[in-house]
Amino acid sequence: MERREEQPGAAGAGAAPALDFTVENVEKALHQLYYDPNIENKNLAQKWLMQAQVSPQAWHFSWQLLQPDKVPEIQYFGASALHIKISRYWSDIPTDQYESLKAQLFTQITHFASGSKIVLTRLCVALASLALSMMPDAWPCAVADMVRLFQAEDSPVDGQGRCLALLELLTVLPEEFQTSRLPQYRKGLVRTSLAVECGAVFPLLEQLLQQPSSPSCVRQKVLKCFSSWVQLEVPLQDCEALIQAAFAALQDSELFDSSVEAIVNAISQPDAQRYVNTLLKLIPLVLGLQEQLRQAVQNGDMETSHGICRIAVALGENHSRALLDQVEHWQSFLALVNMIMFCTGIPGHYPVNETTSSLTLTFWYTLQDDILSFEAEKQAVYQQVYRPVYFQLVDVLLHKAQFPSDEEYGFWSSDEKEQFRIYRVDISDTLMYVYEMLGAELLSNLYDKLGRLLTSSEEPYSWQHTEALLYGFQSIAETIDVNYSDVVPGLIGLIPRISISNVQLADTVMFTIGALSEWLADHPVMINSVLPLVLHALGNPELSVSSVSTLKKICRECKYDLPPYAANIVAVSQDVLMKQIHKTSQCMWLMQALGFLLSALQVEEILKNLHSLISPYIQQLEKLAEEIPNPSNKLAIVHILGLLSNLFTTLDISHHEDDHEGPELRKLPVPQGPNPVVVVLQQVFQLIQKVLSKWLNDAQVVEAVCAIFEKSVKTLLDDFAPMVPQLCEMLGRMYSTIPQASALDLTRQLVHIFAHEPAHFPPIEALFLLVTSVTLTLFQQGPRDHPDIVDSFMQLLAQALKRKPDLFLCERLDVKAVFQCAVLALKFPEAPTVAIGGQASRSLMDCFADILFALNKHCFSLLSMWIKEALQPPGFPSARLSPEQKDTFSQQILRERVNKRRVKEMVKEFTLLCRGLHGTDYTADY
Repeated sequence: MERREEQPGAAGAGAAPALDFTVENVEKALHQLYYDPNIENKNLAQKWLMQAQVSPQAWHFSWQLLQPDKVPEIQYFGASALHIKISRYWSDIPTDQYESLKAQLFTQITHFASGSKIVLTRLCVALASLALSMMPDAWPCAVADMVRLFQAEDSPVDGQGRCLALLELLTVLPEEFQTSRLPQYRKGLVRTSLAVECGAVFPLLEQLLQQPSSPSCVRQKVLKCFSSWVQLEVPLQDCEALIQAAFAALQDSELFDSSVEAIVNAISQPDAQRYVNTLLKLIPLVLGLQEQLRQAVQNGDMETSHGICRIAVALGENHSRALLDQVEHWQSFLALVNMIMFCTGIPGHYPVNETTSSLTLTFWYTLQDDILSFEAEKQAVYQQVYRPVYFQLVDVLLHKAQFPSDEEYGFWSSDEKEQFRIYRVDISDTLMYVYEMLGAELLSNLYDKLGRLLTSSEEPYSWQHTEALLYGFQSIAETIDVNYSDVVPGLIGLIPRISISNVQLADTVMFTIGALSEWLADHPVMINSVLPLVLHALGNPELSVSSVSTLKKICRECKYDLPPYAANIVAVSQDVLMKQIHKTSQCMWLMQALGFLLSALQVEEILKNLHSLISPYIQQLEKLAEEIPNPSNKLAIVHILGLLSNLFTTLDISHHEDDHEGPELRKLPVPQGPNPVVVVLQQVFQLIQKVLSKWLNDAQVVEAVCAIFEKSVKTLLDDFAPMVPQLCEMLGRMYSTIPQASALDLTRQLVHIFAHEPAHFPPIEALFLLVTSVTLTLFQQGPRDHPDIVDSFMQLLAQALKRKPDLFLCERLDVKAVFQCAVLALKFPEAPTVAIGGQASRSLMDCFADILFALNKHCFSLLSMWIKEALQPPGFPSARLSPEQKDTFSQQILRERVNKRRVKEMVKEFTLLCRGLHGTDYTADY
C-alpha cells in the first residue's frame, strides 16, 4: 500500500495520526522554517522538525540530508539529528552497528573538513557523543584512534584541513562530556579514561603550537582545544609546556585572546593548587608580561591590559594561600601582588577609559582572608609585609573612586554613570573589608589626608579628592563601630569647613554625617556642628535621599539630645513637606524622623507639634472625604494616610523600642495621661470612618487605613488600650461589608496584644466571632478567589490559639467549620520560596530578616560580599528599585548587628519598595 505524502505544516498541526518523516518532507519543513513569512507556519514547521529529529526515521534521512548537493542549512539539520539520536537514544543502537556508525561519521567529518564549518562542528559533536558512549570498554583508545586516523597520509583532504577537523573534534569532546547525560557512575569512568587519553592530545598540541610553520588559524584552534581540555581538571604539571607556549603566543595579537583564555582556564582549575612547583614557575612568566602591560596602558590598548590583568588575577586569586605558604618565595609573590596593584590603579576613569581595575577587587579580599587565616607567628610576618601594601591599596582605590571633572562627567551616558556608581560601591565594600586588617590606623590615615587637603594653601582645592576621602571614611563608618575612634571629633569639626559646591560632594557629606549618627548620640555637644548642614540640604531636591535618610538617622540615634533643636527641625520639615520637594518615599522617611524626634519631648510639646504638623493634612483629608471618589483624590488620600502611619510608627513616648537596646539608656519618666497618638487618633477617628465609608471597596485605601492603626498598635502596645472598643467595632463593620485581608491582619494584632487582658476581652471576642462567621461564609462560596484572605485568616487563627485559646471555647463559634476551613486551606498552593522582591507572602519577611540578622552577626565579612553580589544584577530583586535604594538597604542591614527588630523593619520597608507599595499601600506586617 502506498504511503500518503504529508505536508509538514499539516502534520505539525496534528492533522494526521502517522507522521511521514521523509527526506522530501524534512526539506519542505526546513524551507518553511527559514523562508515562510508567516510566524504561525514557522512555529508549526519547527514543532514538526523536532518530532522528526527524535523519530526512528531520523537514522535514515540524516545521512541523506548530508549529501554534498544539499545547502548547509539542510546538512546542518541532518548532523544535528544524528547528534540527538546518538546522545539521547544510545540504548536503541544495536552493539553490532557501533563500528559502522563510527566509520560513517569519520567519513562525513573528512568530507566536511573542507566544507561548511557549522556542519563540521555538529558532526564532530555527534562523533564525540558516540565516543563518550563507547568509552572505555567498547572504544578504549578513542582519542588516540581519532588522532591516528586524521594523521593518515592517504586522506583526500589536505593536511591543514585534516588538522583543523581533528582539532575541532578534540575541542568539542571535553565540552560534550561536560554537558552529556551520562549516568553518574559512567561519568566517573569516562572522566578517568579522558584524563589518561590527554597523553595522546597534549604532545600533538605542543608540536603544533611550537612549530614555526603552523599557520595562525591552526595555532588559534590549538589554544582553544587546550582551553577545552584543561577544564577536565588535567594535572597542572602535565600542562606546563603548553602553558609556556601559550605565554609565548601572547605576543601575537591574533592569538592573544585565545592564549589568555587558555592560560586563565589552566590556572583556575580547582585542582591546580596541589602543584605548587608548577605555580611557582608561572610567577616569572606572569611578571614577564609587565612591559607588555605597561605598553598597552600607555597606548590605550584596553583589550591587552584587560587580558594580562585576568592572567595575573587568576594566579593570585586562585592560589594566594598556596603561594603564601612558600615563605622562601615571598618576594616573587609580593612582586605579583604589586603587579595586580598596578592593574587596580590603572590610569583612567572606570568604565569610560578603562575596564580592568574592577577585575582585581576580589583578589584583595582573598589575599587578606588568607593572611588572617595563618597561625599567629606567620600572620605577624605577613602583616609586616602587607600592611604597607594595603595602605597603598586604600590610596589607589580612593583615587579610582574620584569623580571626573564636571565637564567630562557631563558627557558620560546614564549607563556609564550607573556602572561607575556600582564600581564605587565595590570600592566602598573593599575599604570596609580592609579595615579588618588595618584597623584604627586607617581612619587616622584618611583623617590626616582630609585635614591637609582642607587646610593646605599650596595645592589647588579639588572637590573630587575631598569627596573620595569622605567617601572612604563613610564606607567604613557605615558598618564599623567608630564610637571609640579618636579622629571622629576632628572629622566632625572639619565637615563645616568643606566648601560644598557640587551635588556629589554634598551627597557624600550627608551620608558621612548619617554614618556618624551613633557617635553623635554619645557626643551630643557636636550635633550643632552638623545639624544646620542637614536641615539646609533638606530643601534641595537633588539631595533628597541623602539628607532625609541622614536626618532620620540623627533623629533615631540622638533623640534624647534633640529637644533644643526640635522646633527648628519640625519647622524646616513642615516647610519642605508643604512645598512637596521630596518624592513619596522620602516624605515617609521624613515623617518617621519626626516620630523619633517627638518621642523624646514632653507630652504637651508633642501635642503642640503634632497639631501644627498634621493639621494641614487633616484639613486636606476632610476636603477629600467630601469629594466623589476618583483616581487622583485616591492617591492623595493614600499619601496622607501613609504620612500619618509613618509618623505613628516611630512616635513612641514609652520607648518600647529602646527596651531592646540595654538598660543603660537615658530614659525619660513615663508620662501620665493619654498617649498623644491616641489623642490624635480619637480626634480623627470620625474622619477616617467617613473616608472608609466612601472607599470601602478599594483595597488600597482600606489597607492604608488599617496600616495607621496596625503601626500604632505595634508601637504603643498597652498605651493603645483606649482605642480598642471603637476600633473593634469599626473593623467588624468593615469586614462584614467587604471582607479584606488587611482587616484580618489588624484583628490579629489586636488579639496578640489585648486578648489576654480581661478588660479588653469582650470587644476582641466579639470581633473575632464576627470575622470568623463572615470568613466561614466566604469559604462556603468558594475561597479560591480570595487567597490573601485565607492566608490572613489562618494566621489570625494561629495567633488566637497561641495567645488566647479561650476564643475557641465560645458556644457561638462553629469549631468544626473552622477546622474544615483549615483542612481546605491545606490544599492551597504552597507559599513560595522566600523572595524579598515581592514574589512571596509578606508574612515570610520576618524569616528573611532572621536569616540576614544571623548572617550579619556571625558571618559579617562574607555577608558584605554576598549582599553586594546578590543586589548587583539590574532589575533584581525588583525592577522598581533604584540602585541607590539597594545601596541604602545593604548599608542599613550591615550596620545593624544588635537590634533584630530594626532589621525586620528594614526588610519590611525594602519589600514595600520592591512591590511598589511604599508610600501608597501600607499593609506590610509591621
